[in-house]
Amino acid sequence: MRKILSLSIIIFQLSCSVTLAASKVEADALYEQEKYTEAAAAYEAVLKNDGVAAELYYNLGNCYYKLDEIPLAVLNYERAFLLDPGDGDIRANLALARGKTIDKVVPPSEMFFVTWWRNLTNCMSVNAWATLGISAFVLMLLGVLVYMFVSPIWTRKLGVYGAMVLLVIAVIANLAAVSQHVGQTNRTTAIILSPVVTVKSSPSEKSTDLFLIHEGSKVEILDGSMKGWMEVKFEEGKQGWIPVTTAEVI
Repeated sequence: MRKILSLSIIIFQLSCSVTLAASKVEADALYEQEKYTEAAAAYEAVLKNDGVAAELYYNLGNCYYKLDEIPLAVLNYERAFLLDPGDGDIRANLALARGKTIDKVVPPSEMFFVTWWRNLTNCMSVNAWATLGISAFVLMLLGVLVYMFVSPIWTRKLGVYGAMVLLVIAVIANLAAVSQHVGQTNRTTAIILSPVVTVKSSPSEKSTDLFLIHEGSKVEILDGSMKGWMEVKFEEGKQGWIPVTTAEVI
């Protein structure tokens, strides 16, 4: 009975994979036929059925860009970038889409090492960093074994110095992988989807109007505990309250 149950589970998983692949092929075909509305709906369906992948978000972003739905294009390019920040095509298309938004933001200056670390962690995906970290750790252990059991002095020096370098690489790679994983799990950024949003001083329609923000802008969510409202911070540093219905979490 257990064997039959296990076989049934395997068959079910294989059928789901085949269905997912077939659905993506259909969506790709619609895109190639320039049926962008239908293709977008098809990609949305694949993503809804646990088919989350950077490529799918990227293709969906392309559909919305072709349809001139720039906020949705930015949203999906950002989601693709979150999963695979090292992809050059995703970076380029995201920059292109953001260039078509109304609000041109100049982010506040930050410490050089913060920028350096962010650029470093974003040069590869979380899986690539994890693979590098594990590989470097295994090679480090081999270096230690060379130092312990090989006789020639130059070989032992090579083993110990190589192990030290590989240890640094393993630590950096694992920290980068953890940093990206945290960013993917605890999503605290959103894209404004409403054409124009009036940012308030407090979570109430009667509160003071602070400024306007337009569709496609990226915000950091500071507080989402108030029903129907969330406090956000914009890339240039300003902050305030907006209705939750005006933005969607990346």
